[in-house]
Amino acid sequence: MSISDTRTRWLALIVLCLGDLMIVLDTTIVNVALPSIRDDLGFTETSLAWVVNAYLLTFGGFLLLGGRLGDLFGQRRMFLAGIALFTAASVVCGLSTSQGMLVGARAVQGVGGAVVSAVALSLIMMLFTDAAERTKAMGVFGFVMAGGGSIGVLLGGVLTDTLSWHWIFLVNVPIGVLVYVLTLRLLPPSQAAEQRGRLDVAGAVTVTAALMLAVYAIVNGNKNGWLSAETLGLLAGAVVLFAGFFVIENRVREPLMPLAIAKLRNIWASNLVGILWAAAMFAWFFLSALYMQLVLGYSPLQVGLAFLPANVIMGLFSVGLSAKHMMRFGIKPPLVTGLAFAAAGLLLLSFAPVDGTFAVHILPSMLLLGIGAGMAFNPVLLAAMSDVRPEQSGLASGIVNTAFMMGGALGLAVLASLADWRTGVLRDSGSSELSALTGGYQLAFVVATVFALGAAAIGGLLIRSGAAAQQATAHGDVATELE
Repeated sequence: MSISDTRTRWLALIVLCLGDLMIVLDTTIVNVALPSIRDDLGFTETSLAWVVNAYLLTFGGFLLLGGRLGDLFGQRRMFLAGIALFTAASVVCGLSTSQGMLVGARAVQGVGGAVVSAVALSLIMMLFTDAAERTKAMGVFGFVMAGGGSIGVLLGGVLTDTLSWHWIFLVNVPIGVLVYVLTLRLLPPSQAAEQRGRLDVAGAVTVTAALMLAVYAIVNGNKNGWLSAETLGLLAGAVVLFAGFFVIENRVREPLMPLAIAKLRNIWASNLVGILWAAAMFAWFFLSALYMQLVLGYSPLQVGLAFLPANVIMGLFSVGLSAKHMMRFGIKPPLVTGLAFAAAGLLLLSFAPVDGTFAVHILPSMLLLGIGAGMAFNPVLLAAMSDVRPEQSGLASGIVNTAFMMGGALGLAVLASLADWRTGVLRDSGSSELSALTGGYQLAFVVATVFALGAAAIGGLLIRSGAAAQQATAHGDVATELE
């Protein structure tokens, strides 16, 4: 079948989304299974965090490099390599019998996941060149990205309750094999695979080390203290490495990240939106799940089912309504409106009490957050990709994915720290354990609301008009700064 065939393109999109869904799921699917993993493998409370952190560390650290590798050696080739690595690591995770085996395999999963996430958007840009089709395709992809986290909570609860924690990893194996085979059949080698280019090794090593140091400091900030010598030292080291990266990029002939790309307004504005939006979204996934489990007494399966309404709403908006809105109004109005809905949903969660009920205190916020995620995610992705050439789409994808991962890790760490602090204050003042926990989560949701509103303000004020962005997306034009 020819890639120009419409049916083939949409089948290829489904395959790409299925592969990326595995990656997104693994950021949240583990969380409801952590107690079972701890009991089975003998983790302590401190060491258990590495089941999550090892994945975040390598995922965040290798995103930018993964995008550049796709540009140089071909997006399809790197997508296949990432899927193969992620699937093999999933087998090891599922068969793990020791702490080191599981944590090491999770780190390898993160590397494979980073490569897949960084090049998936580039492949979609290659498949869909028509503006209307590309908008619809990005809507489908946006649903996968936005809904994957909450689907992970649902799937993690189902598999842990009905089978065992091993299956949250082993379920990836048949999916990974299917995605690999179908990718070979449906996607031709990208043109970049036949082009020669040099990999900026010094830049790649420097920025990857900087990102890994930063993520390491962030994910361990709660345990070590945000003002501790270790945290501040690691962050300072990351800043120094980032500065060295920019010096290198200014001097090498074929840089990993052309510095001119940072001048493109939609690139840096969408990344600021992505950082704040991811911080708010991670708060929703993780903190609302903790509230339902620890305060309301929900089982893992019940927590997963509680997210189901949001998943359905996100599907309806991302696949259908969001694309129609963007074709009619451009990028900015759906983005700002969606983030406003999300902020309203987070604000409702900040009023959830100790004796909250699903119908009154959970469902309304899930509906609002589902609408918000479905409307906003697609415009953020399109804004980031609209200012660059097709051959630079892997780089743009890597940058925006890095922003999301860093924003999510930092936002969750900050909000969890705030929740812990508030819970401690309330506990010391004589509040019951449940009241103290609830007060901590309420404060975190208030701050998450501020994050979502900040993202809406930046998107409304700084992202360029929908017509201009849509024209750039349709023709692959490059802003004058890169010419």
